[in-house]
Amino acid sequence: MKNLTTFIVLIFTFIFHTNCKSQQVNTVNKTTNKIIERKVDSVLALMTLQEKIGQMNQYASSWDVTGPPSNVSDNEKLEILKNGGVGSMLNVLSVKATREAQKLVMENSRLKIPLIFGYDVIHGYKTIFPTPLGESASWDLEIIKKSAAVAAKEAAAAGVHWTFAPMLDVSRDARWGRIMEGSGEDPYLTAKIGVARIQGLQGDDLANENTIAACAKHFAGYGFAEAGRDYNTVNIGEFELHNTILPPFKAAAEAGVATFMNSFNEIDGIPATGHKELQRTILKEGWNWDGFIVSDWGSIGEMIAHGYAKNKKHASEIAANAGSDMDMESYAYQNHLEQLVNEGKVDIKYIDDAVKRILRVKFRLGLFDDPYKYCNEEREQSEIYSKENQALAREVAKRSIVLLKNDSKLLPINKNIKSIAVIGPLADDKDTPIGNWRAQGMENSAVSVLEGIKNAISSNTKITYHKGGDLITSEIKEGENQFLLPITFNTTDQSDIPAAVKTAKNAEVVILAIGESAYQSGEGRSQVSIGFSGVQQELLKAVYKVNKNVIVVLMNGRPMDISWAAKNIPSILECWHLGSQSGNAIADVLFGDYNPSGKLPVSFPYNVGQEPLYYNHKNTGRPNNPVHVTYSGYTDSPKTALYPFGYGLSYTTFDYDNLKLNKTKISKNGEIEVSIEVSNIGKFDGEEVVQLYIRDMVGSITRPVKELKGFEKIAIKAGEKKTVTFIINAETLQFYTANKKWEVEPGDFNIWIGGDSNAPLKASFTVVE
Repeated sequence: MKNLTTFIVLIFTFIFHTNCKSQQVNTVNKTTNKIIERKVDSVLALMTLQEKIGQMNQYASSWDVTGPPSNVSDNEKLEILKNGGVGSMLNVLSVKATREAQKLVMENSRLKIPLIFGYDVIHGYKTIFPTPLGESASWDLEIIKKSAAVAAKEAAAAGVHWTFAPMLDVSRDARWGRIMEGSGEDPYLTAKIGVARIQGLQGDDLANENTIAACAKHFAGYGFAEAGRDYNTVNIGEFELHNTILPPFKAAAEAGVATFMNSFNEIDGIPATGHKELQRTILKEGWNWDGFIVSDWGSIGEMIAHGYAKNKKHASEIAANAGSDMDMESYAYQNHLEQLVNEGKVDIKYIDDAVKRILRVKFRLGLFDDPYKYCNEEREQSEIYSKENQALAREVAKRSIVLLKNDSKLLPINKNIKSIAVIGPLADDKDTPIGNWRAQGMENSAVSVLEGIKNAISSNTKITYHKGGDLITSEIKEGENQFLLPITFNTTDQSDIPAAVKTAKNAEVVILAIGESAYQSGEGRSQVSIGFSGVQQELLKAVYKVNKNVIVVLMNGRPMDISWAAKNIPSILECWHLGSQSGNAIADVLFGDYNPSGKLPVSFPYNVGQEPLYYNHKNTGRPNNPVHVTYSGYTDSPKTALYPFGYGLSYTTFDYDNLKLNKTKISKNGEIEVSIEVSNIGKFDGEEVVQLYIRDMVGSITRPVKELKGFEKIAIKAGEKKTVTFIINAETLQFYTANKKWEVEPGDFNIWIGGDSNAPLKASFTVVE
């Protein structure tokens, strides 16, 4: 026994004190990888079956880990934790709490394998950036990467090792509440933004104290839930899965994302948590990805409700065999995996594979070198909510704003204007801009629209404010779970509207802040109505009746039905939920300190009946029947978007001209250079997102009417012209074909380049064998 103890000490002395820092999978050098693999194998060889299963078990913090447990269940958890029966904890926050939790393991367990602490850092930790959908409207990969890096730096300073982000679910349905957490309806844009976020979170070296492990979620199909109802059934075919849903996840795997999370939904009858084809065949084997997969909260146990597992033991068997490596809060692996292995129902090789993956990430984070490396009170004080972080939050926020309409050129507002009326239930709201999934964002901590306006202009301008009505959500008390609370709205009280109308009547311009509360979108926040709740529509019409100079500041988490406003209101700014510096960023755009450059990552409908709505749809057999025009549309609504994907105006005007291809015929492995001249013919310097779309005219499976295949955001001074060039090659043109593989098929292709998905400039080329 003494010899065994000496051997263990020697092995761990080697493991803990070898000086090597791991890097992302795509950048790590082979020598470092080999060293890490040797260490992983060394630890695995020392582990009992119970200790291996412990690494596959994740607890949420349901008690104060710095104090005594509060009940019997907590006592049991504490003992399991001390004995090495837990590999990860989530929602343990602060340096003090994570240090104490880590000490429980390091000072009591046999092998002293450090915990990995996870937390939902979705769009910032305490400094809050725009919600992910809003930030995606920037189409600015560098600024997105920077915001993720700040989120990682703040979270790491608070003791967090791992975030459950980014969400890579392509979604086409505005009814789905969780659309706010992704990057919209397009797989190409979602992939590019997802990789930027992963790079920002993980940096070049996961062992750096400013980086944390990222998690690509939800694998897969979650955004295609029927009728936009959260957690609902997903029915898609194999080709839709490979061509639309999986590409962002494949890009994440290739970018070296540390972890994946599987999704709640089923796909064609098989819950994703128990989907072996997805997790083992495609992700781990096909893509050669070596991180670990964590279940979503309780999703292993939820396979019982799906009717796919008889009980938790059966669910554990299915999930472990399918490739789900870590159980988040089902307590299924903890209670049943050992018996399943002993009964031969789960092969020990699957347990070993899961544990190696988990240990590998812990080594790459540097936790074996120093389990307390993220526990630094000085960094916790200096890095979180700093002035530098707030400055970046403002920069990201203003770049995420989309100018939807500016017919009367009300914008930008002259700072010498004599009077402004600021009206609306969201005008002086300091909480809604923080949005849902706000991590440690403080309640009522955002700069409101009213505050931002006051900060931007002098006292010579008279600013009058009136709320005009309430947008009421159920009050969330401390300790309550926001996901479990219903939302209620004051839908009838219009008593405040007359006073708001009086305020609006005498102002030179009205800024009307309306939209959605922070908790109208997010998990469990699906809606059948995506218009203005409460009395906002009545307020909008009443104000417009007495003053036509209305600028709508739209604050929301999803695409909305704003069809009346789009038809009548002269100026509309899409401002999403922009985070901590929301009001200042909105004022930057309102008064022309920043020329808006955002583009929509989702289509805006005329009405909810069009949902799901997306630009990259397929044609029917009667796409434009001149006799029966409603065959592929509606009798009572347009079939097109009110505002299409990629759309966004500027205070200046951009002209596209001289679309050129350097050749019109290539082989399947050849490439074409495409160029376009973009001129700023307006009076303001500005930025434009130049977008490339392609259509494969005939395929072995039907192809979308067009697909985004490239974009570049460029700054152009007034009067200046720039040439933008794209390269089209096999990677651009390949898709998952009827041969069930990724390949380029010969045939004719159309391309379009412009400022949105309705780009008019068109050219063609041919691919030959």
